[in-house]
Amino acid sequence: MSDAQERAFSELAPHYLLDVPRDVAWTSVHPEARLDVAAEYGRPADLIVEIGSGQGHAIVAAATARPETDFLAVEVFRAGLARTMLDADRLGTRNLRVVEANAPEVLSSYLPEASVSEAWIFFPDPWHKKKHTKRRLVRAGFADNAARALVDGGLLRLATDWEDYALQMREVLDAEPLFERAFEGDWAERFDGRVMTAFERKGIAKGRDIRDLVYRRRPRA
Repeated sequence: MSDAQERAFSELAPHYLLDVPRDVAWTSVHPEARLDVAAEYGRPADLIVEIGSGQGHAIVAAATARPETDFLAVEVFRAGLARTMLDADRLGTRNLRVVEANAPEVLSSYLPEASVSEAWIFFPDPWHKKKHTKRRLVRAGFADNAARALVDGGLLRLATDWEDYALQMREVLDAEPLFERAFEGDWAERFDGRVMTAFERKGIAKGRDIRDLVYRRRPRA
């Protein structure tokens, strides 16, 4: 990381970075660890979680524009988390936290059940080589973890510039009884709460269509 990014971890982490009890790996989450959301943010509020927040451009912009809502960025790459903290601090954004952890463990155990109003997955790694597609985040079994964390009626928003991954996402979630489509037609409209990032522009410049999806968590029995 750059000197500025190293500084982010030493100076800004006490406010922004969640201190997560680990299991085996550095990005693992101990199965008994639980986040006290209201205590961490100092208030009760809707919580939006971005899985794979990258450099943090989307979530920092959203958190800055919506101070009444709390946001959590989940990412495993330290440089991206550092950039997220630096940008949030520069803008005076205080309703954002970041966590260096594996997304499935955050959704399946670390976040309390029914604590998340929206979960965002924007441009996840497509693992576009056929032998690597099994590493994709949105695959069979993913929906159970997302549904656990979401409140009844909560939204799962997704976007990708890889057509075959978009098709896989739609196939997986259409087959999931815990979710229902919150859009009509083949694809959802572009989510207007997602800022246009350099990553999205790059996909467009390469001639790839951006496909959005949004699903609603069905009520618990």
